[in-house]
Amino acid sequence: MPLWAVQVSIALISFLETMLLIYLSYKGNIWEQIFRISFILEMINTVPFIITIFWPPLRNLFIPVFLNCWLAKYALENMINDLHRAIQRTQSAMFNQVLILICTLLCLVFTGTCGIQHLERAGEKLSLFKSFYFCIVTFSTVGYGDVTPKIWPSQLLVVIMICVALVVLPLQFEELVYLWMERQKSGGNYSRHRAQTEKHVVLCVSSLKIDLLMDFLNEFYAHPRLQDYYVVILCPTEMDIQVRRVLQIPLWSQRVIYLQGSALKDQDLMRAKMDNGEACFILSSRNEVDRTAADHQTILRAWAVKDFAPNCPLYVQILKPENKFHVKFADHVVCEEECKYAMLALNCVCPATSTLITLLVHTSRGQEGQESPEQWQRMYGRCSGNEVYHIRMGDSKFFMEYEGKSFTYAAFHAHKKYGVCLIGIRREENKSILLNPGPRHIMAASDTCFYINITKEENSAFIFKQEEKQKKKGFAGRGTYDGPSRLPVHSIIASMGTVAMDLQNTECRPANSSKLTLPAENGSSNRRPSIAPVLELADTSSLLPCDLLSDQSEDEMTQSDEEGSAVVEYVKGYPPNSPYIGSSPTLCHLLPEKAPFCCLRLDKGCKHNSFEDAKAYGFKNKLIIVSAETAGNGLYNFIVPLRAYYRSRKELNPIVLLLDNKPEHHFLEAICCFPMVYYMEGTIDNLDSLLQCGIIYADNLVVVDKESTMSAEEDYMADAKTIVNVQTMFRLFPSLSIITELTHPSNMRFMQFRAKDSYSLALSKLEKKERENGSNLAFMFRLPFAAGRVFSISMLDTLLYQSFVKDYMITITRLLLGLDTTPGSGYLCAMKITEDDLWIRTYGRLFQKLCSSSAEIPIGIYRTESHMFATSEPHDIRAQSQISINVEDCEDTKDVKEHWGIKTSHHRNSCSSDQSEHPLLRRKSMQWARRLSRKGNKHSSKTAEWISQQRLSLYRRSERQELSELVKNRMKHLGLPTTGYEDVANLTASDVMNRVNLGYLQDEMNDHQNTLSYVLINPPPDTRLELNDIVYLIRSDPLAHVANDGHSRKSSCSNKLGPCNPETRDETQL
Repeated sequence: MPLWAVQVSIALISFLETMLLIYLSYKGNIWEQIFRISFILEMINTVPFIITIFWPPLRNLFIPVFLNCWLAKYALENMINDLHRAIQRTQSAMFNQVLILICTLLCLVFTGTCGIQHLERAGEKLSLFKSFYFCIVTFSTVGYGDVTPKIWPSQLLVVIMICVALVVLPLQFEELVYLWMERQKSGGNYSRHRAQTEKHVVLCVSSLKIDLLMDFLNEFYAHPRLQDYYVVILCPTEMDIQVRRVLQIPLWSQRVIYLQGSALKDQDLMRAKMDNGEACFILSSRNEVDRTAADHQTILRAWAVKDFAPNCPLYVQILKPENKFHVKFADHVVCEEECKYAMLALNCVCPATSTLITLLVHTSRGQEGQESPEQWQRMYGRCSGNEVYHIRMGDSKFFMEYEGKSFTYAAFHAHKKYGVCLIGIRREENKSILLNPGPRHIMAASDTCFYINITKEENSAFIFKQEEKQKKKGFAGRGTYDGPSRLPVHSIIASMGTVAMDLQNTECRPANSSKLTLPAENGSSNRRPSIAPVLELADTSSLLPCDLLSDQSEDEMTQSDEEGSAVVEYVKGYPPNSPYIGSSPTLCHLLPEKAPFCCLRLDKGCKHNSFEDAKAYGFKNKLIIVSAETAGNGLYNFIVPLRAYYRSRKELNPIVLLLDNKPEHHFLEAICCFPMVYYMEGTIDNLDSLLQCGIIYADNLVVVDKESTMSAEEDYMADAKTIVNVQTMFRLFPSLSIITELTHPSNMRFMQFRAKDSYSLALSKLEKKERENGSNLAFMFRLPFAAGRVFSISMLDTLLYQSFVKDYMITITRLLLGLDTTPGSGYLCAMKITEDDLWIRTYGRLFQKLCSSSAEIPIGIYRTESHMFATSEPHDIRAQSQISINVEDCEDTKDVKEHWGIKTSHHRNSCSSDQSEHPLLRRKSMQWARRLSRKGNKHSSKTAEWISQQRLSLYRRSERQELSELVKNRMKHLGLPTTGYEDVANLTASDVMNRVNLGYLQDEMNDHQNTLSYVLINPPPDTRLELNDIVYLIRSDPLAHVANDGHSRKSSCSNKLGPCNPETRDETQL
């Protein structure tokens, strides 16, 4: 009786509540309310109890109270929704759907268990557990059959429950899967608990390509201390298929998290836990056609991150230099166009600077190419492992013994002893980094030393233990000057052995000139010439040459050279107009007065001069031509390094800007103060434009990537037009050094492409092998890259990534490129090894000679050597060598008769590609033509003879001659003299080998003998010097001590060095 009263009371309350809710929610359709599932269940569970109040016999009737579980499920859903609404939790859809699915399954099982247990009372009287067991087995589709309903009502209930499950569960699962897929696209959240216990960095990009992702991951995780970091990628676009495939690899899936979202939304920044991040990398989308718009997006992202997480370090990549000052608050900023143009400019005066910098900013173990059978690949790959490291001098075993000694002394002996190249320092009280501060800088224990080596000092501590053991055993004898400098320590780091240097002549002799000539031998004829030792403390009167600000001798030299002709005097100063905010001031050669804008146009005369082509100007030095789409502000950084104050006036190359579009007024205002800088409108695919801008008088042509090519349907086709145009120029102007910028590094394999080049095929296989071995520099063995003839700015992305571990890398790179000029810091230059310099023999002896005479620090070698490229068809080579063409008989090439008649060796190398494919057929056709001509002489008239000779001459024309004729015809049409082109078009094989500083130079008509060039960074001291090696030097700042001892230096110059020629100040000769 009490249980009945409770049941009736609850039923009455539920009934009244249901009626009230129906009345309140009535919207004009009563039947919609009546046929709701919840209303029907309420009526089934409440009305029978109310009826029993008036009809007591119905109290024994069974009422399915267990159906209330569905009402409880509905109430739970509403309660959770109200809870989330109250706490304003927005990301609860996944949780709600999972909860609904679980409740549905529980309700199905509970309803089936209770219903079957009740109905089977008329049969076998199943227990509640057996009913539960039967439901689980049935709904899991296992169906053992050991427990089954026996009577038809329970069987009907099972049928109904299965039908309900087949309808309800798929709907629930579909909703759950949809939410899961959407969450996978957006990436979900980065756990707050993980963010507080683990370290992570955030990578913000506009669109994520597989190349960018792999460059970042390979470089970021190349450092041992970053192995436990997580990378959270925040990108507004959906994940690319290739990116998704890579992120499923176990190596990356456990530590790379992709979130689809915008950095401008605090909600997405919260998902990425930006406020707990160790760093945020914001990269610009360089594949956009409008790079200014891409920069604007980057700026907004940087502002949003700084506003949300002000303590998170920011690493920002910007494209246009004029937008750099908007993100100057960031911890590290890399401006792409600044670095790109400065690097391309240095490539013109220091060959392969782009390769040198790229190898320095990539993390490598130096294992690339070690299994190659070729010596140059093994040495090149080994030296590519050199990177820039830092250490406090007081904590260093490399440098601590040189405390109180000069920088130059420490650099030389550290290189001799351990194979490390000390390139710069940073004072504790001054945060500026100084590259090669010179011999006047005295090393202190608090200095931070920056050095180039295969590995950092902390990873090679075992070497010093061996040294200490040798000291204890008494094997470390003291030398004439300093014991440590004479220790026979074999550096395991660089695997180089000891360096034999003659230091017996110990008296201190100041150099009588900055020209490092062969010293007089004072002993037997078989002794090696001695080199002056590097002094512990500098002799200020004998090291540095005259002050570069004293221009009198240079002016006199210039006037004597030009024999009294009109000379434009240059002044040294800072450019008055910078095209953008944030450019570093650099002391440059400037015109005394700004040139009028009309005089900057190369191809049109004006009232000031009537010159209309490069030949008319009569330039003393070869031209540097830059082909660009527009005159962007970044192009200003191409001019500044080539007009820096430390470059000799007589060696300044004229600069011609070949622009697709007319430059704007503010750009002309910025460049009109520089000497010998001109522009003209034209494109590189127009031969007339190239000839008018003086390409036949140029040594270097720089082809800059164009923004308009970014609109290609296929990403990797963005370089197609540039590659084909450059290939055409290689054919037309074989002696021209062409430096090309590409969008995608993988396309560099198409530079100087030759279809039947087995050597290039071997290099391609080597590249694939290195990539499989996990190398970050798989493309390094491509000949155009190794020679510094091709460059992609994406290679410098690693500079920003490395700055997370090495915060000084951006500063050092900018100093090397000449973008920043810190007072007292040196600059990068190059020196060529001639026959007179080979007496030094080894790189270690060269290091000593430079340190002792001019205080310069060598950091590497650019080497060019001849190489026999094997071809896939050797019989073609033999057949090719049998072809001999006498061009003197050709009537259409009389103007170049003397060139082609004497240099017959070139004709054998100048067969066209068609000839090389079928040389024997070509030879037979030529013999047939000769027989035909002989028959014509006997049996035909003069007309037939003339036709026969013309046909013979056409057969004998090579591809080289056809191209040469095309160029000369266009020059005649433009009214240009053709003499200059004949000089460069008809190169013999010996001429090609003599121009080894043009490492790109490959005679495309001769596939089996060429030159290749490559860079050796910090080679071992026992590396033999070879003829025409170009040594990279860091020369100390000539203005570092002008204010202190300028007078003493000038007097020393007049007394000891004699007249200071500009050649001696700008170039070191051995």
